[in-house]
Parts: sequence; structure tokens; C-alpha cells
Amino acid sequence: MKSITLLLNTTESVKSFVNTISRFDYDMDLRCGRYVVDAKSILGIFSLDLNRPVVLEVHSDECDDLIESIKKYISDAE
Repeated sequence: MKSITLLLNTTESVKSFVNTISRFDYDMDLRCGRYVVDAKSILGIFSLDLNRPVVLEVHSDECDDLIESIKKYISDAE
């Protein structure tokens, strides 16, 4: 499993992010504090506090193609 910190602070970025990751077969979750939602669920993502970074947990070790496609959302914050 890989964990990547993301910043999804606009409605447009959430829609674009979900459209991008939906093309991949990996199981993915988004975590914000103690809340975890399916990363491919727009409604689930909007239930999180998007004013701070969220953590994408990819349930695969071979996901370099996914990481390359979402690099514009990757945050330096930990």
C-alpha cells in the first residue's frame, strides 16, 4: 500500500481528480483525520474537510502510472 498526501481544495479539482483515478482498477481510499472514504466517490470526498491535505491510500504497490497522472494534486505538506 502507498500513501500520498494530496490537496483537493476546490470543487473543480475534486471532479477532475475523481475522473482521473476512476480509470484505474486499484482500490483507493482518502483519509482525513479519523474519516476514511472511497477515493472514487465524489460525495464521499465532499464529506471530508478539504481545507487541509488528505491522504490517498492506494492498495497496490505498483501504481507509478497513477501517481504520474495525479501529480498536480500532490501536496508537500505532511
